[in-house]
Amino acid sequence: MLHSQRVIPTLFLALLLGGCGTLDYYAQAVSGEIAVLRARQPIGELLADPTTPPELKARLALIRDARDWAVTALDLPDNGSYRSYADIQRPYVVWNVFATGEFSTEPVQHCFPVAGCVGYQGWYSEAAARASAAALAKQGDDVYVGGVPAYSTLGWFDDPVLSTMLRWDDASLIATLFHELAHQKLYVKHDTRFNESFAEFVGEQGLREYQAQHPLPQAVDLDARRARSEQFTTLLLSVRARLAALYRQPLTADAMRARKLAVFDELRTEYAQLRAQDWGGKGWYDGFFEAAPLNNARLLPFGLYDDDLPAFATLFADAGGDWRRFFDAAARLAALPAARRAEQVQKLKLAAPKT
Repeated sequence: MLHSQRVIPTLFLALLLGGCGTLDYYAQAVSGEIAVLRARQPIGELLADPTTPPELKARLALIRDARDWAVTALDLPDNGSYRSYADIQRPYVVWNVFATGEFSTEPVQHCFPVAGCVGYQGWYSEAAARASAAALAKQGDDVYVGGVPAYSTLGWFDDPVLSTMLRWDDASLIATLFHELAHQKLYVKHDTRFNESFAEFVGEQGLREYQAQHPLPQAVDLDARRARSEQFTTLLLSVRARLAALYRQPLTADAMRARKLAVFDELRTEYAQLRAQDWGGKGWYDGFFEAAPLNNARLLPFGLYDDDLPAFATLFADAGGDWRRFFDAAARLAALPAARRAEQVQKLKLAAPKT
């Protein structure tokens, strides 16, 4: 995403569609989604209502116009999603629980028939999410609980614009809108990396085109933001690679823990250098270090959004910037067997122009 707090913003409503899990987990998922859907109000009605606060009206009008534009300009789905608004009266709509083994960089997987396997669980209650995380931590896992402002049901329901999404600036809000609609356009079971990189490209490129035609009061230098995001992601991926190499070594548990802590100390030092030398002292990602203790699980979401973006940029360029041709090409790529798809994505990445 374009905002600095990196969390996976898409809860694929796998938890409503069957699979492994406890009855309590599914019960909270069903009741949580129903509560969100019941809170929906048509954006058109809110804009016509004289009691709607002016600031909210301005944001909703922006969303309405961008949503309509996306149908014709980006060939994104023309349906009921993001044409209503829900004030859910809490800071996040769900809280995702990520977990890894103490000496592993691989996520604990949760698999569902429709959405496939994902490396997290989503809870509509922060308390329930933290209780789940505590149970995993008691087993010895590294855990992280991340608040999620937005998600997509992949077209199963008409998703509303959530009050939690209004925390973002206009550019991030519009990019998120396009990102979530892209998930309704194309989704591949068991391939979170493909899905998120694809949707992130649609969100960013869509925002570029939207800003070119509709200058925003809060103008955003997308190239600068992307460069910072790539620098930070590269840093975290290098740390994850160091940890993976460490965990393959024949060390005692105590020695491994000491080395693990040292790697995270190195991360803090390297981030401070990046902030001072490249960003003029601006702490664009300070929140990452302040939100929760550093561990394996904190690193899980990174790379899902950024690493394969060049592949989709190449695909878009090959399509001559035509969105329908791009989506057709992406669908053909998605239809390949997993290994072949990964191979083709890598070739597309290598063909991307260097910046």
